Amino acid sequence: MKLPVLALALAACAWLPGALATEDHSQHQRQSAGYTRGTVRVVLPAVTVQRADGKRVKLAAEVDNIKPTLINFIFTTCTAICPPMTQVFAEFQGKLGAQASGVNMISVSIDPEQDTPARLTAYAQRFGAGPNWTFLTGSTEASVAVQKAFGAYRSDKMSHTPTTWLRAAPGQPWLRLDGFATPAELLREYQQLVAAAQ
Repeated sequence: MKLPVLALALAACAWLPGALATEDHSQHQRQSAGYTRGTVRVVLPAVTVQRADGKRVKLAAEVDNIKPTLINFIFTTCTAICPPMTQVFAEFQGKLGAQASGVNMISVSIDPEQDTPARLTAYAQRFGAGPNWTFLTGSTEASVAVQKAFGAYRSDKMSHTPTTWLRAAPGQPWLRLDGFATPAELLREYQQLVAAAQ
């Protein structure tokens, strides 16, 4: 491959969130850029979780409010898929602008033993999380229950996959996006979901 062509190819890949997942946690991270979508029903477990501000709350109280909700699963020491997934949330939040206050964004830790509220607070600040973006931790049992409810549980945290869930309102099904959606794609999926629910 000639150098200019190689440089163009690398430049084209550099903006893709999927291109950031270069550390191989598992074969799942070796997917090409893009995502698949599907609709799922989720029954929230009756568990107590802890927010980054230290307050203990019922999971349902955080998820089942009147706002459209987005959820993903991360852990703060992850160096592969979590940073680009979190960056997509950050840029999505920015694209919403003033409308961000009307959206409920939640990132759930899959490593609650390490992810204390203080660690989650620092992680949230690193990505410029706004007041409507909540980071949750808690007991290992609670974290596993939440992951299982969303079909996201892997016995090894290093094998988790990039997935985002969106819901227009309580009682509605969840839209599941498997893979890396760009901030613009996530915004489009969100807008279409909300418009369809009106």
